[in-house]
Amino acid sequence: MAFCSKHVVGGLFGVLFGVHSFSALAAQCGGDFGAWVTTFQREAVGKGISQRTAAALSNLIPDPQVLALDRRQGHFKRSFEEFGLPRINQRIGKARSLMKQHAALLSRIEQQYGVPGAVVIAIWGLETDFGVNQGKQSALRSLATLAHDCRRTERFQNELLDALSIIDRGDYTPDQLKGAWAGEIGQTQFLPSSFVKFAVDFDGNGRRDLIRSVPDVLASTANYLRGYGWQRGAPFTEGARNYEVLKEWNKSLVYQKTISVFANRLMGE
Repeated sequence: MAFCSKHVVGGLFGVLFGVHSFSALAAQCGGDFGAWVTTFQREAVGKGISQRTAAALSNLIPDPQVLALDRRQGHFKRSFEEFGLPRINQRIGKARSLMKQHAALLSRIEQQYGVPGAVVIAIWGLETDFGVNQGKQSALRSLATLAHDCRRTERFQNELLDALSIIDRGDYTPDQLKGAWAGEIGQTQFLPSSFVKFAVDFDGNGRRDLIRSVPDVLASTANYLRGYGWQRGAPFTEGARNYEVLKEWNKSLVYQKTISVFANRLMGE
């Protein structure tokens, strides 16, 4: 499920928020990047990351484009008519087709997590155009760049640690862990902390794969919403409890409304 007002960024459209599984690190931001990486690696190993996985950071260099993008976020300042309606209109035909294609899967997901298929399909479409635009940047490089920067170093150091733990668990290799510019991963753009907390292996192959497995993607998205208090069978229009849960997906009010309107249109309401 990077960071303004508890974060408004996103690979292409969205940002997820989650709870980190690690305590704060002491690596000092700024200064020589290579020296910072060495200190971070040592601390990561001290927190249980394998030497082999920590070594994946050794040859990284900072990405200036990531820092530039981090400082000029602004696409959610537009109105719903400017931001939301065009995206809904562009994607609703494909969304309806995918709802039919994945009807059995969406039914199983709703049965287990209580989240209607229309909601996860809407999020899927808004985040990456149903998996088409996931981003191709190295998540480790993006996260290390932001962790070394002093704007939100503690937050991104923890995100980087969570990314290393995902590699350690065997879900991805370092080369496979690619995504959007702020380190979001997969077809609905989970930050590593949200991946660690909410990603599920819904296709039963032993790996949580939010890059390639549609069952894992959609079920993990539903699990994220359930984790923030989604109420089974309740509405998600403005003023409803589930509408507030959508804010936990993305703090932007226009994005929250776009998800709600998109999903309700898919349900014919």
